[in-house]
Amino acid sequence: MDWRDQGIVLSSRKHGETSVILDVFTPERGRHAGVVRGGTSRKMTPILQPGAQVDVSWRARLEEHIGSFTVEPLRSRAAALSDRMALAGLNAVTGLLGFSLPEREPHADLYLKTERLLDLLGQNDIWPLAYLRWEVALLEELGFGLDLSECAVTGGRDDLVYVSPRSGRAVSRQGAGEWADRLLPLPPVLLGQGDAPDHEVLQALGTTGYFMENKLAPELGHKPLPEARGRLMDLFSRRLAQP
Repeated sequence: MDWRDQGIVLSSRKHGETSVILDVFTPERGRHAGVVRGGTSRKMTPILQPGAQVDVSWRARLEEHIGSFTVEPLRSRAAALSDRMALAGLNAVTGLLGFSLPEREPHADLYLKTERLLDLLGQNDIWPLAYLRWEVALLEELGFGLDLSECAVTGGRDDLVYVSPRSGRAVSRQGAGEWADRLLPLPPVLLGQGDAPDHEVLQALGTTGYFMENKLAPELGHKPLPEARGRLMDLFSRRLAQP
Protein backbone atom coordinates (compact mmCIF):
# COMPACT_ATOMS: atom_id res chain seq x y z
CA MET A 1 0.00 0.00 0.00
CA ASP A 2 1.29 3.46 -0.83
CA TRP A 3 0.06 6.98 -1.59
CA ARG A 4 1.39 10.50 -1.97
CA ASP A 5 -0.16 13.79 -0.83
CA GLN A 6 0.75 17.09 0.74
CA GLY A 7 -0.07 17.93 4.32
CA ILE A 8 0.28 20.17 7.35
CA VAL A 9 2.42 18.84 10.18
CA LEU A 10 0.39 18.59 13.40
CA SER A 11 2.92 16.96 15.70
CA SER A 12 5.86 14.60 15.93
CA ARG A 13 7.08 12.40 18.74
CA LYS A 14 10.27 10.44 19.11
CA HIS A 15 10.16 6.79 18.11
CA GLY A 16 13.19 4.69 18.94
CA GLU A 17 16.65 6.22 18.72
CA THR A 18 16.50 8.23 15.51
CA SER A 19 12.93 8.08 14.15
CA VAL A 20 9.75 10.03 14.87
CA ILE A 21 6.06 9.31 14.47
CA LEU A 22 4.68 12.16 12.41
CA ASP A 23 1.04 13.24 12.49
CA VAL A 24 -0.04 15.19 9.40
CA PHE A 25 -3.33 16.61 8.14
CA THR A 26 -3.80 15.96 4.42
CA PRO A 27 -6.65 16.91 2.07
CA GLU A 28 -7.23 13.41 0.71
CA ARG A 29 -6.31 11.17 3.65
CA GLY A 30 -7.28 13.36 6.60
CA ARG A 31 -5.19 13.11 9.73
CA HIS A 32 -2.64 10.40 9.15
CA ALA A 33 0.38 9.12 11.07
CA GLY A 34 3.55 7.45 9.89
CA VAL A 35 7.13 6.80 10.94
CA VAL A 36 9.87 9.05 9.58
CA ARG A 37 13.23 7.30 9.64
CA GLY A 38 15.98 9.66 10.71
CA GLY A 39 13.39 12.21 11.79
CA THR A 40 15.52 13.38 14.74
CA SER A 41 18.42 14.46 12.51
CA ARG A 42 19.51 18.08 12.18
CA LYS A 43 18.31 18.07 8.58
CA MET A 44 14.83 16.72 9.31
CA THR A 45 13.96 18.38 12.62
CA PRO A 46 13.28 21.86 11.12
CA ILE A 47 11.14 20.29 8.38
CA LEU A 48 8.92 18.42 10.85
CA GLN A 49 7.85 21.44 12.94
CA PRO A 50 4.08 21.90 13.58
CA GLY A 51 2.44 24.01 10.90
CA ALA A 52 4.96 23.18 8.19
CA GLN A 53 3.65 22.27 4.75
CA VAL A 54 5.19 19.05 3.48
CA ASP A 55 5.00 16.58 0.63
CA VAL A 56 4.51 13.10 2.08
CA SER A 57 4.73 9.64 0.59
CA TRP A 58 3.30 6.88 2.77
CA ARG A 59 4.04 3.18 2.44
CA ALA A 60 3.01 0.11 4.40
CA ARG A 61 2.56 -3.58 3.74
CA LEU A 62 -1.08 -3.40 4.88
CA GLU A 63 -3.39 -0.39 5.05
CA GLU A 64 -4.06 -0.85 8.77
CA HIS A 65 -0.33 -0.61 9.60
CA ILE A 66 1.14 2.68 10.78
CA GLY A 67 3.49 2.69 7.79
CA SER A 68 6.38 5.01 7.04
CA PHE A 69 6.60 8.50 5.58
CA THR A 70 9.08 9.99 3.18
CA VAL A 71 8.90 13.74 3.68
CA GLU A 72 9.97 16.71 1.57
CA PRO A 73 9.51 20.35 2.63
CA LEU A 74 7.10 22.58 0.71
CA ARG A 75 6.62 25.60 2.94
CA SER A 76 8.05 26.53 6.31
CA ARG A 77 6.07 28.64 8.73
CA ALA A 78 9.06 29.17 11.00
CA ALA A 79 8.49 32.93 10.87
CA ALA A 80 5.65 32.36 13.34
CA LEU A 81 8.16 31.34 15.98
CA SER A 82 9.35 34.93 16.39
CA ASP A 83 5.84 36.34 17.09
CA ARG A 84 4.12 35.29 20.33
CA MET A 85 0.60 35.71 19.00
CA ALA A 86 1.38 33.85 15.79
CA LEU A 87 3.11 31.01 17.63
CA ALA A 88 0.21 30.69 20.07
CA GLY A 89 -2.22 30.65 17.16
CA LEU A 90 -0.27 28.02 15.26
CA ASN A 91 -0.11 25.78 18.35
CA ALA A 92 -3.85 26.21 18.95
CA VAL A 93 -4.72 25.25 15.37
CA THR A 94 -2.46 22.19 15.19
CA GLY A 95 -3.45 21.19 18.73
CA LEU A 96 -7.18 21.35 18.03
CA LEU A 97 -6.83 19.43 14.77
CA GLY A 98 -4.82 16.68 16.45
CA PHE A 99 -7.33 16.62 19.30
CA SER A 100 -10.54 16.55 17.31
CA LEU A 101 -10.03 14.93 13.91
CA PRO A 102 -10.53 11.18 13.57
CA GLU A 103 -7.66 9.36 11.91
CA ARG A 104 -7.76 8.72 8.16
CA GLU A 105 -11.04 10.54 7.53
CA PRO A 106 -10.79 13.18 4.78
CA HIS A 107 -11.89 16.76 5.45
CA ALA A 108 -10.80 18.48 2.26
CA ASP A 109 -12.73 21.72 2.80
CA LEU A 110 -11.43 22.11 6.35
CA TYR A 111 -7.92 21.43 5.07
CA LEU A 112 -8.16 24.34 2.62
CA LYS A 113 -9.50 26.64 5.35
CA THR A 114 -6.65 25.58 7.64
CA GLU A 115 -4.02 26.19 4.99
CA ARG A 116 -5.38 29.69 4.31
CA LEU A 117 -5.51 30.46 8.02
CA LEU A 118 -1.92 29.42 8.63
CA ASP A 119 -0.80 31.54 5.68
CA LEU A 120 -2.14 34.57 7.57
CA LEU A 121 0.03 33.96 10.64
CA GLY A 122 1.79 37.11 11.76
CA GLN A 123 -0.89 39.43 10.37
CA ASN A 124 -2.25 40.17 13.82
CA ASP A 125 -4.71 42.80 12.62
CA ILE A 126 -6.79 40.25 10.70
CA TRP A 127 -5.75 36.90 12.12
CA PRO A 128 -8.07 36.75 15.18
CA LEU A 129 -11.15 37.14 12.98
CA ALA A 130 -9.85 34.54 10.54
CA TYR A 131 -9.19 32.20 13.46
CA LEU A 132 -12.73 32.68 14.80
CA ARG A 133 -14.17 31.78 11.42
CA TRP A 134 -11.94 28.70 11.36
CA GLU A 135 -13.22 27.55 14.77
CA VAL A 136 -16.80 27.99 13.54
CA ALA A 137 -15.90 25.89 10.47
CA LEU A 138 -14.25 23.22 12.65
CA LEU A 139 -17.39 22.86 14.77
CA GLU A 140 -19.51 22.65 11.62
CA GLU A 141 -17.24 20.03 10.07
CA LEU A 142 -17.43 17.82 13.14
CA GLY A 143 -21.20 18.01 13.53
CA PHE A 144 -21.50 20.73 16.17
CA GLY A 145 -22.23 23.70 13.93
CA LEU A 146 -24.08 26.76 15.21
CA ASP A 147 -27.43 27.62 13.65
CA LEU A 148 -27.63 31.40 13.75
CA SER A 149 -30.17 31.89 10.97
CA GLU A 150 -33.20 32.64 13.15
CA CYS A 151 -34.45 32.72 16.73
CA ALA A 152 -35.04 29.24 18.13
CA VAL A 153 -38.02 30.55 20.13
CA THR A 154 -39.85 33.04 17.89
CA GLY A 155 -38.54 32.12 14.43
CA GLY A 156 -37.66 35.79 13.87
CA ARG A 157 -34.43 37.02 12.31
CA ASP A 158 -34.10 40.36 14.10
CA ASP A 159 -32.22 41.29 17.27
CA LEU A 160 -30.42 37.96 17.58
CA VAL A 161 -28.16 38.46 20.60
CA TYR A 162 -27.83 35.06 22.31
CA VAL A 163 -26.93 31.45 21.55
CA SER A 164 -28.58 28.54 23.30
CA PRO A 165 -25.88 26.48 25.06
CA ARG A 166 -28.06 23.41 24.63
CA SER A 167 -28.89 23.55 20.92
CA GLY A 168 -26.37 25.98 19.44
CA ARG A 169 -29.23 27.98 17.92
CA ALA A 170 -29.62 31.75 17.97
CA VAL A 171 -32.08 33.40 20.36
CA SER A 172 -33.46 36.92 20.06
CA ARG A 173 -33.67 39.39 22.92
CA GLN A 174 -37.45 38.95 22.94
CA GLY A 175 -37.24 35.18 22.77
CA ALA A 176 -34.75 34.96 25.64
CA GLY A 177 -37.04 36.52 28.22
CA GLU A 178 -36.17 35.50 31.75
CA TRP A 179 -33.68 32.92 30.46
CA ALA A 180 -31.26 35.55 29.13
CA ASP A 181 -28.69 35.06 31.91
CA ARG A 182 -28.42 31.36 31.04
CA LEU A 183 -27.61 31.94 27.38
CA LEU A 184 -24.31 32.55 25.60
CA PRO A 185 -23.51 35.87 23.92
CA LEU A 186 -24.00 36.23 20.18
CA PRO A 187 -21.88 39.23 19.16
CA PRO A 188 -22.47 40.72 15.69
CA VAL A 189 -19.15 39.32 14.44
CA LEU A 190 -20.58 35.78 14.65
CA LEU A 191 -23.38 36.90 12.35
CA GLY A 192 -20.96 38.49 9.90
CA GLN A 193 -22.18 41.96 10.88
CA GLY A 194 -20.31 45.14 11.78
CA ASP A 195 -16.60 45.93 11.84
CA ALA A 196 -15.53 42.85 13.84
CA PRO A 197 -13.54 44.60 16.60
CA ASP A 198 -11.19 42.39 18.59
CA HIS A 199 -13.28 42.55 21.78
CA GLU A 200 -16.22 41.05 19.85
CA VAL A 201 -13.96 38.37 18.40
CA LEU A 202 -12.79 37.44 21.90
CA GLN A 203 -16.39 37.27 23.14
CA ALA A 204 -17.33 35.09 20.16
CA LEU A 205 -14.40 32.78 20.88
CA GLY A 206 -15.84 32.32 24.36
CA THR A 207 -19.01 31.03 22.72
CA THR A 208 -17.26 28.69 20.27
CA GLY A 209 -15.01 27.53 23.10
CA TYR A 210 -18.08 26.58 25.14
CA PHE A 211 -19.24 24.19 22.42
CA MET A 212 -15.77 22.73 21.99
CA GLU A 213 -15.42 22.11 25.71
CA ASN A 214 -18.97 20.98 26.50
CA LYS A 215 -20.11 19.31 23.27
CA LEU A 216 -17.11 18.28 21.18
CA ALA A 217 -14.75 17.16 23.94
CA PRO A 218 -17.31 14.91 25.70
CA GLU A 219 -18.05 13.27 22.36
CA LEU A 220 -14.35 12.42 22.15
CA GLY A 221 -14.30 10.82 25.59
CA HIS A 222 -14.38 13.79 27.98
CA LYS A 223 -10.83 14.80 27.16
CA PRO A 224 -9.94 18.40 28.06
CA LEU A 225 -9.29 20.81 25.22
CA PRO A 226 -5.63 21.29 24.29
CA GLU A 227 -3.87 23.72 26.60
CA ALA A 228 -2.64 25.57 23.52
CA ARG A 229 -6.11 27.00 22.92
CA GLY A 230 -6.29 28.32 26.46
CA ARG A 231 -2.89 29.94 26.06
CA LEU A 232 -4.04 31.65 22.88
CA MET A 233 -7.17 33.00 24.59
CA ASP A 234 -5.10 34.23 27.52
CA LEU A 235 -2.60 35.99 25.28
CA PHE A 236 -5.36 37.55 23.19
CA SER A 237 -7.17 38.76 26.34
CA ARG A 238 -4.02 40.32 27.78
CA ARG A 239 -3.24 42.01 24.49
CA LEU A 240 -6.70 43.61 24.44
CA ALA A 241 -6.31 44.73 28.06
CA GLN A 242 -3.21 46.77 27.23
CA PRO A 243 -3.84 50.54 26.95
